[in-house]
Parts: sequence; structure tokens; C-alpha cells
Amino acid sequence: MKDLNRRALGGSLQEQRRGITSMIDLYFDHTPNGQKVHIMLEECGLAYNLIIIDIGKGEQFDPDFLKISPNNKVPAIVDHEGPGGQPFALFESGAILLYLAEKTGRFLPAEPQQRWDVMQWLFWQMGGFGPMLGQAHHFLAYAPMNPSGPEVLPYAQNRYRNEASRLYGVLDRQLGENDHVAGGAYSIADMAIFPWCRLHERQEQDLDDFPNVKRWYGVIGERPAVKRDIAASADIVTGFTPESWSVSFGADQYRKRS
Repeated sequence: MKDLNRRALGGSLQEQRRGITSMIDLYFDHTPNGQKVHIMLEECGLAYNLIIIDIGKGEQFDPDFLKISPNNKVPAIVDHEGPGGQPFALFESGAILLYLAEKTGRFLPAEPQQRWDVMQWLFWQMGGFGPMLGQAHHFLAYAPMNPSGPEVLPYAQNRYRNEASRLYGVLDRQLGENDHVAGGAYSIADMAIFPWCRLHERQEQDLDDFPNVKRWYGVIGERPAVKRDIAASADIVTGFTPESWSVSFGADQYRKRS
């Protein structure tokens, strides 16, 4: 298990690579999107080097990191044994899960119908479950912590609380007919969705209202690789400084960069 404690960049990313023999560099912070890739690496047993990008300090805007992840988001990876044996950089958590599944031949079925079943639920998470729950986090938890003064917006809170509930209902119906989300077995779709469910209280959702999700959540949470991720990584937000608010949601986040 890797030590996921925060650490600063501490020099260039190239300097951090010196002396490292791991196949894959994982650029990570303690977010659901980072956790899903961490789970996949642990499940596959791939050797990886963890590089923490502290998004609260704006390290996602480091020029070296932007060469790897031009959207200034985590996670991202560099596979030093990529296609053709050459280093290969990749950003976007869904793309990374698919890449690692293809690389290892694991957690993505080969049979076409099952494969596309997993793909559609992975894209459901990427296009809806994650973004909408992220908005629920913002308006229910983060905006009221604005260091310039709490921002409580009832319309936005209700909008995203209700949308989160709707999406949990979609997942609950799917899991009422299946032990796992898609493809008839544990897959990258489960890995993509599970970390977002870890934050159901932040989304003001009660898993007792979604018994099939609650059953699945308990089963997935007992997998050894998932337990290692849970033990090592938690998305905990207790407040913001003016600086961390600016790099997350304010002027520094949206400043034009060349």
C-alpha cells in the first residue's frame, strides 16, 4: 500500500522521477476521481509511484504538470512502459481506467455485449453521477464555507440534492437486478462509481433509501484493494483559506494561462 499523505511538489516533476523504477506515475490528490484510479492500480498489482498534487495549494497549475494534464485536473498518469515501450501521458480518470484495463486485460469484459454494458455505465458515471454529485458538494458543502462569507443558495442546493437522489435511484434500480453495476462481474464501472458513493453524506443522501446501492457498497468496500484505498485516502474538506478558495473556485482557478 502506498502512503498517500500529502506532499508538495518539491522541485520539478522530472526531479521527483530520479531513482524511481515504478512503471506508472500517478498524479493524485484525495478526490473521488483520484481514488478510482488508485483502486484500479491496487487491483491490478501494477507498480506505481505516487506524486501528490495538492490542489488546495494550486499545484495543478505547475507548468510541468500541465504538460501531462492540460486541463489542470487530477488524476493523470505517465506510463513509462506505454505503447511501443515509450512513456505515455494520459489524463481524465475514465480514459485512464480504460487504458489500464486494456493494458492488463482485466476488469473490462472481452465479450462485446458485456464490454459495452460496462462502457455505458462508466460513461454514465463520467457524464452524470460524478459531475452532478460534484455540484452537490459545491453548493451543499463548499459554498457555505466561502471565506469571504457563506453562500447559501437554496435553489442550487435543492437542484443538485434532488439530482443526486435521482441518480442514486437509477443506480439502485440497476443494482436491484445485478450484483455489480455492469457486465456481470466487478469492473471498472464499479471502481468509477464507488468513490463518489463514499461521500453520500456530503451529498445529503441516505443509503438506507437505496437498499441495493447500500448492499453493493458494502460488498465493494470489503475488497482488499478498495480497503487499502479507503485506509489510505479520504476526501476531507473542513474549510478554505482565501488562497485555497481562489485556486479552487475563484480568480486563480480561472486566470488565463499561456
